[in-house]
Amino acid sequence: MQNVTELPVSATFPRDLSVIIQVCVVVALLCIFLSCIVVMLYIFASHRQFLDSSRYILFASMLISDTVQLLVSVLLFFLYMCQVKFAVVYCLPVLVISIATFQNTPLILATMSLERYVAIMYPLQCPSAWRSDRIWIIILSLWLLSCVCTITECSIGPQKNAVDNFYIPVVCADSIVNSSPIQMFFKTVVNILCFAAVAVIILFTYVRILLQTSKLRQDRTSVSKAMNTVLLHGFQLLLCMLAFTIPITESLIALHANWLLNDIAFFNYFCFVLIPRFLSPLIYGFRDQSFRSYIGKTFLCCSNRVKPSVKSLKQNIH
Repeated sequence: MQNVTELPVSATFPRDLSVIIQVCVVVALLCIFLSCIVVMLYIFASHRQFLDSSRYILFASMLISDTVQLLVSVLLFFLYMCQVKFAVVYCLPVLVISIATFQNTPLILATMSLERYVAIMYPLQCPSAWRSDRIWIIILSLWLLSCVCTITECSIGPQKNAVDNFYIPVVCADSIVNSSPIQMFFKTVVNILCFAAVAVIILFTYVRILLQTSKLRQDRTSVSKAMNTVLLHGFQLLLCMLAFTIPITESLIALHANWLLNDIAFFNYFCFVLIPRFLSPLIYGFRDQSFRSYIGKTFLCCSNRVKPSVKSLKQNIH
């Protein structure tokens, strides 16, 4: 009897170690990501040239959206890994934020591509809606559209005994809370339409800017930069769409590998949710020449502040 009772304890040790390693990896990446985001938002807020540019205002909005999405998704991932259960009424707001920010990022990417298109096609007479003092209206409209679609998805499920169901403790996951066929159908249709529309807009803006390049003999450098920016938006959209491959990879791993469910969940989350959302804003921010120069200056200033403090500490010791 003693050997039987000790077996589960020894068997759970590798599992506990695996969970600890997964948590450490996610937390470490999240800290690096947040550090870079804080630096970029600080640069955006402290320089007037960025505050007066619609392009950088949209970029800051994307940074905020991706940061919120990552924070909420990490929270949901940890709750799922630990199988923490709480009432649906507390779970729904977290899911609404997670889904809305997931859908908002591709909409912002499409808007950023349109902004580059407008800047190239109408360099002297920019439409009023795309000016820096009006771009906030477009950003708020995108957030409103994302929230309306998400709230609709969460509210079209079965309404029988809805009040009682709100207080049932469940594991907070979208596949568990929004599991009715009509909700799954609505979510699939919205995601397909959203990403298809964004892909069409990015392709349209790229083709139009490409055609404009053949007409312009002057200022081809700025047009070329705009084309590269639109291509980058397409790459960012592909990174966002990697999340849709999770059901496929789950099936493939389950068929060809003897993995635990939590390990499969971590692999999919790390490769197709965390890393793409981690890379997308950082690639755009570090690629931009203006932002990159200010990022280098910021880190250089921080290192210069640390070095004198270390030297003074050594002098005080001696």
